[in-house]
Amino acid sequence: MTRSDSTFAGAVPKIYAEKLVPLLFAPYAAELASRVAARGPRDVLEVAAGTGAVTRALSAALPAETSIVATDLNRPMLDEAAALGTPRPVAWRPADALALPFPDGAFDAVVCQFGVMFFPDRPRAYAEARRVLRPGGAYVFSTWDRIAESPLAEAVQQALAALFPDDPPLFMERTPHGYHDPARIERDLADGGFARPPRIDALTLRSRGSSARGDA
Repeated sequence: MTRSDSTFAGAVPKIYAEKLVPLLFAPYAAELASRVAARGPRDVLEVAAGTGAVTRALSAALPAETSIVATDLNRPMLDEAAALGTPRPVAWRPADALALPFPDGAFDAVVCQFGVMFFPDRPRAYAEARRVLRPGGAYVFSTWDRIAESPLAEAVQQALAALFPDDPPLFMERTPHGYHDPARIERDLADGGFARPPRIDALTLRSRGSSARGDA
């Protein structure tokens, strides 16, 4: 078991899928899947699939003949995604976004929801995505905006800062919400071999929890 597996193992994948996905990821997953579907791809690769929020949305939005391969570095998260299931068959495969185990030009679209912020070498991950894309293919991914644009994340960080005033945890601001500068994203993509400037759209979608406690 890798260090990543040990972090996202045990009860964590199930809690992630039941609590965090509906509250944080589901609305954006549907929107991202619709963008991919509009391109009419034959073969789609998802990286950093987690517990399958986008995978399920892709399964519903894409024609039955479109193949979907969903990958993640963390096997327990991927196992939870497979256990939850999809409207139609999906190939679930553990894979590192920085070293994809697929041949050149195998896919029409590569998709990643809120995963690129965690890649230790983004240009390398982008180069891998470009390598497995066919000519004319698209890399479609999302990243969170600055933390001030996310009331929930900002409230969590402020609450933690109040508990640890001498050394406030800034993980939310620095990592999930730390990769939002369009110029930086464009530069990383160019370093990964993408010659055309990316299309970057800012979206504001809203989701609601069943209660402040997040109880189902």
